[in-house]
Amino acid sequence: MLQSRVATATSSELAAQAAAEIAADGGNAVDCALGAALLTMNTEPGVCALAGGAYVTVWPADGDPVTIDGNVAVPGIGATRDSGSAQAVSMAYGGGIETIVGAPSVAVPGSLAALELASRRYGRAPWRQLVAPSVRAARHGFPLPSACHYYLQYSSEAVFARSADGYRALHGDDGALLPAGSRIVVEHLADTLECIGDEGSRVFYAGELGATIAAHVQAGGGRLTRADLADYRAVPRTPLAVDLDGWRVVVNPPPAIGGGVLAAMLLAFADTPVRHWDTAARRRLIAVQDAVLGFRRERLDLSRDVAADVAALLSTVADGRLPGPWTSASTVHTSAVDDGGTACAVTASSGYGSGEMPPGTGLWLNNCLGELELNRRGLAAAPPGRRLPSNMTPGAARRGDAVLAFGSPGADRITTALHQFLVSYIQQGMPLAEAVAAPRLHLERSPHGPRLAVEPGIELPPLNMAIDHYPAPNMYFGGVAAASYAPAAGFAAAADPRREGATAVSP
Repeated sequence: MLQSRVATATSSELAAQAAAEIAADGGNAVDCALGAALLTMNTEPGVCALAGGAYVTVWPADGDPVTIDGNVAVPGIGATRDSGSAQAVSMAYGGGIETIVGAPSVAVPGSLAALELASRRYGRAPWRQLVAPSVRAARHGFPLPSACHYYLQYSSEAVFARSADGYRALHGDDGALLPAGSRIVVEHLADTLECIGDEGSRVFYAGELGATIAAHVQAGGGRLTRADLADYRAVPRTPLAVDLDGWRVVVNPPPAIGGGVLAAMLLAFADTPVRHWDTAARRRLIAVQDAVLGFRRERLDLSRDVAADVAALLSTVADGRLPGPWTSASTVHTSAVDDGGTACAVTASSGYGSGEMPPGTGLWLNNCLGELELNRRGLAAAPPGRRLPSNMTPGAARRGDAVLAFGSPGADRITTALHQFLVSYIQQGMPLAEAVAAPRLHLERSPHGPRLAVEPGIELPPLNMAIDHYPAPNMYFGGVAAASYAPAAGFAAAADPRREGATAVSP
């Protein structure tokens, strides 16, 4: 097997080690990104899980970019009854959220299908080799990340007490949530992952594992069927593209929402670059966020034709006009590049978690139907097979022989975090790590009016809106992970200091 040098930025030291191991065995950027992503999905309980949704953006050195859509879908193919009673829970997490958990909240998972398709089309390493680090971590246990512990302080009883196996994995004999750093062993998870490594995704979508998952969800009043799983396909799509200061930037296309929002923000900065984050630039940044996020809330979140509405948004911004005030979960990310010039970015989510773990599987299921701030139609989303809305937007960029992979977790902060990172890196020429760490702001739009969240180190213009000043950089503002390569400059990789993360450059 050809040997590649690979730089990876991801969300944990374990995942970075997995990427380095795969690179040392001959894997390319796609292999390393997928192996690290698989590990994060299985070792960050509460924050993400394998039975959720994911997008994989690949820009091969010798080909066109593609985004593989493995987002969750509406269930119900062949269902003979409506969903059972949903359980709404309120948590103080993130300033206060309400979400729906339990079997009725489970959407059709797509992560595994997307990762396997990317491996088959663009990877070099055997699939089993990509899964092996996850099997090993599950078998021997892994440390509970502090970001997971922070979320589980709010959700372990409200959400994750629904499964006996899952609850035992996260709690001590006294019933208390285990401290951050504790060794976590999820019963049956290693065996399930080993089976997936040996048999591929077919065991999940058309085999015994899928049958177990569907039976568990239906017994709990959900609508996920074996037909939903058997019918699911990851879909390769042509990304949206924006030219920014000589770079070609590609992001997640419709039916996802996040890529269109990010592309609109980048277009608003394309003709008049921002060379410094002075108060005038910050005022412009706030205006762009207000306009684009407003369009998103009023048009995109409930759109019946996301592609047409994204095209309308991009056309408006490209014409030099920001959209007017239209009357009116948790994620993990990995980026990798190699010295052959290939970039791969993977973002995955399982919502806030349904709390459901089918006995004998070790797999927590998503609650993406119940992620109400994103899926505003809730359990009434239809028809079966339709992809649910998503903020996720793993991306890549090229300028000459330089290549960049990027992405972020962070719910609706994904797009604003990536926009500020790309402007800092591409237009202002900041080194990669500085661009990732630079202070950020995010404008929240609600029926009660705009509210600005701001990290320290930002000088604001006078504003007529509520402002929340954060005392330190905070994971609320996303967790950008980026990796770059150019023959003259070599590799760079940066994991956001706001969130646990790690990088690896190998060999």
